[in-house]
Amino acid sequence: MAQSRFMRDILTGIENLLLHKLRSFLTMLGVVFGVASVVAMLAVGEGASKEALEQIRKLGSNNIIISSIKSIDEESSATTVSYMSIYGLTYDDHARMAETFSTIKRTAPVKIIRKEARLSTRMLELRLVGTTPEWFELVKRPVIAGRILMDEDLEEESPVVVLTEFGARKILATEHAIGQSLKMGGDYFEIVGIVKSESGEAGNIQVPDQQVDAYIPIDLAKSYFGDTMYRRTAGSRELEMVELHQIIVQVDSIDNVESTAAGIEQMIRRFHKKKDYIISVPLALLRQAEATKRTFNIVLGSIACISLLVGGIGIMNIMLASVTERTREIGIRRAIGAKKKQIITQFLIETVVLSTIGGIIGVGIGVIIPWLITYFSKMPTVNTALGILMPLFVSAAIGIIFGLYPAVRAANVDPIVALRHE
Repeated sequence: MAQSRFMRDILTGIENLLLHKLRSFLTMLGVVFGVASVVAMLAVGEGASKEALEQIRKLGSNNIIISSIKSIDEESSATTVSYMSIYGLTYDDHARMAETFSTIKRTAPVKIIRKEARLSTRMLELRLVGTTPEWFELVKRPVIAGRILMDEDLEEESPVVVLTEFGARKILATEHAIGQSLKMGGDYFEIVGIVKSESGEAGNIQVPDQQVDAYIPIDLAKSYFGDTMYRRTAGSRELEMVELHQIIVQVDSIDNVESTAAGIEQMIRRFHKKKDYIISVPLALLRQAEATKRTFNIVLGSIACISLLVGGIGIMNIMLASVTERTREIGIRRAIGAKKKQIITQFLIETVVLSTIGGIIGVGIGVIIPWLITYFSKMPTVNTALGILMPLFVSAAIGIIFGLYPAVRAANVDPIVALRHE
């Protein structure tokens, strides 16, 4: 009985709204635009942070990245004449880390040299990355063909190289990749594998690999190319001596990452007179980025909710006008026995129908807008279940909140005064 009465009240409310189609539609537009803006802005905010967060996660939450940098003193002392710059991490630093900290699970030393690679008539400048097989455990990249570096390659000092997909396509072209001999500098290396690479920056951390990387055993990089590199820039000639450009450390537990990073910082500081290194902790950056993302979403959501608030005020305004127009109708219903509760329910149903239908249309528009942004600008956007359902529930709540006062006011109209109303 109560259910059938409720359904009748809903149908009556919809009929009353359809009597003034244009007014109902214009009132609904405030909610439509409000919900659409909330959904779209949350999707844009989610997409803006997704790529950076994904890059940071790929670096490994258990990893610590120590990189060599040229100190301020080194930069300021460079002149137009030949100059030997000695800075950065050393082989001893790497050995001390592995021996000192029991929380360190594995390490990967990295030595970087830029060399021109040749295959037949094709040439490409590659970034030679001298490292160990542990590098591929710490920085996981899909293997497209062949294999990665193995312990046997280091033990036997095999002249092998693993290329990235980009480098392989550029220099190998239509050639069969695995087994080809690639000349880098004055030496030949056998191509044993191809991996997919990532490039760019994850927050303030430089991603360890680039599209033009070629991975070789670190002992070969040291014996073939040495630790000294010649660099010529506009008006200056410079020799650089860097033993290791990077050390990637994997800690046994996330709980030990930050304490281990602090310990590594103290240890390196004891053996380096100048600040020629930087320690990056992806876990700390991930937490910071996630906190920033939450704040960003709250700000965007709050701004967009103002539109919903304006839509709610519009609903209240129209319903107050409707109460005035329908005063005589209210009086007749009260005179034939309608209770205040029924009058309140009738007007609340009308406002909730307005706001809910507006919310559904707004969600549809809000989902389409991010898709258009991604399609035309290639900017990533992500629609989440929370970003869709929350505005929808808020729009329904706005119908109740902003419709309650007009409904109560309608219920409190004196039946005798209402019957005399023209």
